[in-house]
Amino acid sequence: MMSQAFGYASTHAGAPLAPFHFERRDLRANDVAIRILYCGVCHSDLHQARNDWHNTVYPCVPGHEIVGEVTAVGASVTKVKPGAMVAIGCLVDSCRTCASCEKGLEQYCEAYPTPTYNGRDRQTGEMTYGGYSDNIVTREEFVMIMPDGLDPERAAPLLCAGITTWSPLRHWNAGPGKRVAVAGLGGLGHMAVKLAVALGADVTVVTTSPSKAADARALGAHDVLISTDADAMANARNRFDIVIDTIPVSHDVAPYLGITALDGATIVVGAIDMLPAIHSGSLLMGRKTLAGSIIGGMPETQELLDFCAEKGVLPDCETIAIKDINTAFERMERSDVKYRFVIDMDTLNAA
Repeated sequence: MMSQAFGYASTHAGAPLAPFHFERRDLRANDVAIRILYCGVCHSDLHQARNDWHNTVYPCVPGHEIVGEVTAVGASVTKVKPGAMVAIGCLVDSCRTCASCEKGLEQYCEAYPTPTYNGRDRQTGEMTYGGYSDNIVTREEFVMIMPDGLDPERAAPLLCAGITTWSPLRHWNAGPGKRVAVAGLGGLGHMAVKLAVALGADVTVVTTSPSKAADARALGAHDVLISTDADAMANARNRFDIVIDTIPVSHDVAPYLGITALDGATIVVGAIDMLPAIHSGSLLMGRKTLAGSIIGGMPETQELLDFCAEKGVLPDCETIAIKDINTAFERMERSDVKYRFVIDMDTLNAA
């Protein structure tokens, strides 16, 4: 028997999110049922709800930064028990057999992973619905265990903004002795700063806005570089081992390659778009790498949660009620949040 669920959904591209009743699947043997306590609000949620990527299937229940409590488990589940605090990120399934999946890099599943919402269940073909709801069901391999001491109200954005920046920082070995630049200071950028600092790197924020300098330093950045200051950028040429590019729209990456050091890397994590052409000399002169990275696999995501609990790293969040989600979307478009919204899902009761 399927279980009832209640959340907020978008019914077409121009529609505001509104209350929506639907069903979750019955527990399979390897499934975990979770009561959702908190769900982060990601820019991807807004894009998907509005069909900006031209692939949304309506109705669409967004939300892929989920923290909650296990309420039931399938017969073969060994990872968690009812009552456990857990988390779910951007994925709820993958093929589990390709080379990427076998390495714990499910985000690069060669058969394409199943997203937490606006995806299709690999067994039934039914649409997946996300965390703007009171409960969710997913297979145990895609459930992370919340470590003791990690504030569940603020931890939710770690499941997307956090892991999106953690994965490249770890892959390119950010740590003591490494100079890291973070381009952009939004939801992704502020997490990149906090995590790179906690890893022991020397961290500089690169921004077009001098007004963000104080915020950058408050987050732990050691320096600020204004990208519109030609002299400052020239003086920073070839300085950084790792440049985490969190800018969310199409932009010229040449200035960031210019400040990338010999054998360094500029990693695009924010823009899902066509980027302008670059001159190959900006790569050749310095054996530089221009790379991309998306979210992270399940082992990396668990590693991130454990690290954040150990180091006391949390996103800067503003908690909202679900009834205010459309206003939050509008504010997010204006960058009027420092730095992430989190929905208290108990407010669904009032809705």
